[in-house]
Amino acid sequence: MEFEPGPIMHTDDLDYALPEDRIAAVPADRREQAKLMVASCADNAVEHRRVADLPTLLRAGDLLVLNRTRVLPARFPGVRSGTGGKVEGLYLGSEAEGDWRVLLESRGKLQPGERIDLAEGEALELIERSADAVWRARRIGTTDAPVLLERIGAMPLPPYIRRRRADRIAGDWEALDRQRYQTVFADRPGAVAAPTAALHLTETLLGELADAKIETAMLTLHVGLGTFAPVRSEMLDAHPMHSEWFEVPADTLDALRRARAEGRRIIPVGTTCVRALESLPDPLPRDDYATETDLMIQPGFAFRYTDALMTNFHLPRSTLLALVAALTGLDRLKALYQRAIDHDYRFYSYGDAMLIFPESNGEILTG
Repeated sequence: MEFEPGPIMHTDDLDYALPEDRIAAVPADRREQAKLMVASCADNAVEHRRVADLPTLLRAGDLLVLNRTRVLPARFPGVRSGTGGKVEGLYLGSEAEGDWRVLLESRGKLQPGERIDLAEGEALELIERSADAVWRARRIGTTDAPVLLERIGAMPLPPYIRRRRADRIAGDWEALDRQRYQTVFADRPGAVAAPTAALHLTETLLGELADAKIETAMLTLHVGLGTFAPVRSEMLDAHPMHSEWFEVPADTLDALRRARAEGRRIIPVGTTCVRALESLPDPLPRDDYATETDLMIQPGFAFRYTDALMTNFHLPRSTLLALVAALTGLDRLKALYQRAIDHDYRFYSYGDAMLIFPESNGEILTG
């Protein structure tokens, strides 16, 4: 699939107006009952379906690629040892030597050398704060970060969900979020945000896809906070793209090779899978492949391993929106988003999804 280089993109081009009541604060009652807009770009056809319909919307031989990263309960409380003041933290990852990278909020200004007490006798000693407000902190304790966070942490829901709940929806949602802000196949801890398109899949639906001869393959990309960061520069190319670690195992690389050789479609579920696949070297490695990617995908990009895409509806002025626009064209994507608004689709992480075919997918009704 080849695209001619597109014009230089202004960030304002990625803006759109979304009524606040279209932002999903809670997930659908059942994962697979989320709405699914099916868009065939070649003939501008649209159909309104459910995620549960995937086995009938895809072809035998299609290869679905899934991100098996597991979201850490990365939000954690702390106490300043000197003053007793409360601290809210967000774990972003660990350095090779075990130091944590964290975002911290407190009433007073935090200082290097200060100690933040955590639960269960664990603590952090602040070392230095970077220009982008991320602290490096030395761990005082012996518990591995994922194990400790499972005990003391909360799920790192995006701010727009927390705000809507605080304003309109009462209740303790932590137990639900621990289950629903996680894919059913997540088994590689390390993400601080979910690969949201795959949140709609269930074990039953995956079984139905297999029965329909639709193949699945796994990779891991640990989703970072920068994935959802709005672009603040005037031009998209000036945005400092975040870096994320990913790994594609040898069996998935083999599946990609076979699909290409046999002329079968490769369909990533989620933009995180697209970034990982399109960051692979050419030719494909034979062994497990792991590295970091800061790939920016925008209109004009030449896709190699993305023949169609399942994805949620993304925030305005985001690199995720630019990525999807590279597949559909920006004007068409904005028209699809407006149609989704008009048809009461729910947006963002807990919202509904799209299934995008750049080419015609057969008999899709216009609606």
